[in-house]
Amino acid sequence: MTVEELRWFVAVAEREHVTAAAAELHVSQPALSRALARVQAHVGVPLFDRSGRNLRLNRFGRLYLERARRALAELDAGDEELSAATGQGGGGTVMLAFLHTLGTWLVPALLRGFGAERPDVALRLDQGSAQEMTELLHAGEVDAILTSPRPEGRSIGWHPLANEPLRLAVPPGHRLGARKRVRLAEVADEPFVAMKPEYGLRGVTDALCAAAGFAPRVAFEGDDIGTLRGLVAAGLGVALLPLPHSAGAEIDQPATPHLQVADRGAQRLLGLAWDRSRYRSPATEAFVAWVVANGRELATAPPP
Repeated sequence: MTVEELRWFVAVAEREHVTAAAAELHVSQPALSRALARVQAHVGVPLFDRSGRNLRLNRFGRLYLERARRALAELDAGDEELSAATGQGGGGTVMLAFLHTLGTWLVPALLRGFGAERPDVALRLDQGSAQEMTELLHAGEVDAILTSPRPEGRSIGWHPLANEPLRLAVPPGHRLGARKRVRLAEVADEPFVAMKPEYGLRGVTDALCAAAGFAPRVAFEGDDIGTLRGLVAAGLGVALLPLPHSAGAEIDQPATPHLQVADRGAQRLLGLAWDRSRYRSPATEAFVAWVVANGRELATAPPP
């Protein structure tokens, strides 16, 4: 039994006349009769009694008709919800996850730009670490992620947006505070405050320190850059961080020097990732295409 045959059963049950139902459904009477036979074979009991040339629902048919109507109503509601969510015919919803550090500058810029062009598409947002977001992407829980570094996996689509410079944040009055440019080896013996291991920025920090010949002595592991910047200002340690304006300046620490780092690779690559192996709705396709066309300009624009 198919959904179409179930609809045909409801049509005949409501009219109690095969010929009239066949004409309204634009199917032949024999085809409709065969479909009714398959429905009754599926449920295992007759649903109609014949009265002359007409069919009349019996008590089993009346019982089944109510359930059939409910089932079809649920299926129709599901079709409508899917159409609205995917944007078939316009509109739709995009599930976007992003790094906490991008929530005050890059994400708002993308939302404003895309929203001006496609106000019919809704974006539902989530935040997390690079590891968490990549897991959500692979699981199909989100449509795209703004992250760093590029997630691993053959199925991952990737569009780079900007290389964000990293600076060495040091406490006020630090011995290197008056310098404009330093090498990481100069702070090899000092404590670091850093993101937790599941964050991409932590991976960059560990790799840069390893290239400089040491493993950072981590005094604190955190979940957001604002906390790290505040702890640096309090003298707990030094940290590799994006510039305050590009990270959103979660905490205003104008007295905390952010020094240029001479070591090669003192930056993180920001980009948009999506899973090419999964279905992407028209709304998601539109968002990805818009970011590919416009995101790099927004990501590299100077802060207001």
